[in-house]
Amino acid sequence: MEPKFSAIAADVVLGRDVKIYSFVNLYGCAIGDDSKIGAFVEIQRGATIGKRCKVSSHTFICDGVHIGDGCFIGHGVMFTNDKFPKAVNAAGELAGPDDWTLLQTHIGDRVAIGSGAVILCGITIGDDATIGAGAVVTKDVPSGATVAGVPARVMARGGR
Repeated sequence: MEPKFSAIAADVVLGRDVKIYSFVNLYGCAIGDDSKIGAFVEIQRGATIGKRCKVSSHTFICDGVHIGDGCFIGHGVMFTNDKFPKAVNAAGELAGPDDWTLLQTHIGDRVAIGSGAVILCGITIGDDATIGAGAVVTKDVPSGATVAGVPARVMARGGR
């Protein structure tokens, strides 16, 4: 499938049979074999997506986010990578790379993240976890757990 009106930088590493839909912005990231990237998605430099993943439309995956194999990322999911973002530094100048701290986020294998979820930085979501639609995930999620709410709380353990 030939994406239309998409920006895919030369430094993007695409696995075999990756499908990319229109209006996508990819730069400096890596996407594994057989994954699908929906329309209106941005994946930034330093992010990694595993094999056989589905990333739904209007999702933002920033630097420092690492998604395992076989994951489902719903529509409009937002990831963050800085706990204290600011537009300007202490001198009042536009903030640059030295004015913030990148915090890595790790998503295990076979994780399902519902539409509209917000995943804060510096956490780990374990294998086979489920994140409910609209959840705001502020801390680690154990493998096999289902979380929902604002902030997200464990609703069930042991997988889907």
